[in-house]
Amino acid sequence: MIETRDVCKSFDGSQALGGVSLKVADGEIMGLVGTNGAGKSTLLRLIAGVLKPDSGAVTVGGEMTWDNPKAKSQFVFVSDDIYFLSNATAKDMAKYYESLYPGFDDEHFDKLLWAFGLNPAQKIQTFSKGMKRQLAIVLAVCANTKYILLDETFDGLDPVMRAAVKSLFAEEMSERGLTPLISSHSLRELEDICDHVGLLHKGGLLLSESLDDMKTGLLKLQCVFSDEESVKKLPESLKILADERQGRLHVMTVKGTREQVTEIFSHIDTVFFEILPLTLEELFIAETEGVGYDVRKLIIQ
Repeated sequence: MIETRDVCKSFDGSQALGGVSLKVADGEIMGLVGTNGAGKSTLLRLIAGVLKPDSGAVTVGGEMTWDNPKAKSQFVFVSDDIYFLSNATAKDMAKYYESLYPGFDDEHFDKLLWAFGLNPAQKIQTFSKGMKRQLAIVLAVCANTKYILLDETFDGLDPVMRAAVKSLFAEEMSERGLTPLISSHSLRELEDICDHVGLLHKGGLLLSESLDDMKTGLLKLQCVFSDEESVKKLPESLKILADERQGRLHVMTVKGTREQVTEIFSHIDTVFFEILPLTLEELFIAETEGVGYDVRKLIIQ
């Protein structure tokens, strides 16, 4: 498990993180989302042991990470500012990783280089931004650590490569129980991959929940009422979080189970009624209602 307990960090008197407590269970994929400056990179660097917390505790696998090689041997940290050895090739970096991680899988590395179309003998300095990101991810996966920490994982990757990376994570989780912790400024990049999502805002953790728990008791529906009188017949017991109208069509986010909501609408005159799946964006809007957070800032159009 990755765990932070009431972690605080300031730089030059300015607080970057204030009392953040987070748990990432083994075998799940956790997404950290927040706008630039929310504290995502600082939190990952604290977990990775790159930074020392001013107060609080950070552990990986039960071990404090600051100044602790045993703890650091359990994970690879892929920073948003990727580092490669000067004038190195992909194969040179593999040898370097072998010296750091005894479990580095060289055969798997060669297969993934071929799958991602990366030349092992090419100088990394000639790689595009996306190619460098792909290589960093491949190196991290092949280190065969239990955990991977990734800052802005999908930055610079085209849609095809993003899908390939997500597929790679899923395969590694299934085969060897890999636990990735991913940060992103975009909800849409995390929507189809994460089991658990944490929202950072101004150095604090606004929420941290599993997607299954967030979906429990929240529904999205669309309907067309027979007339305006039918709308007025909706009982007060139906908690409507959002109601967008497109002509006569109502698109609602409501609280309640599928059975409860279906029962309510069975007594209402509607021309059309349908329950739809909620997007991660809609879940966050519902969860952050009333705290003044604009989730749209986290959506890349």
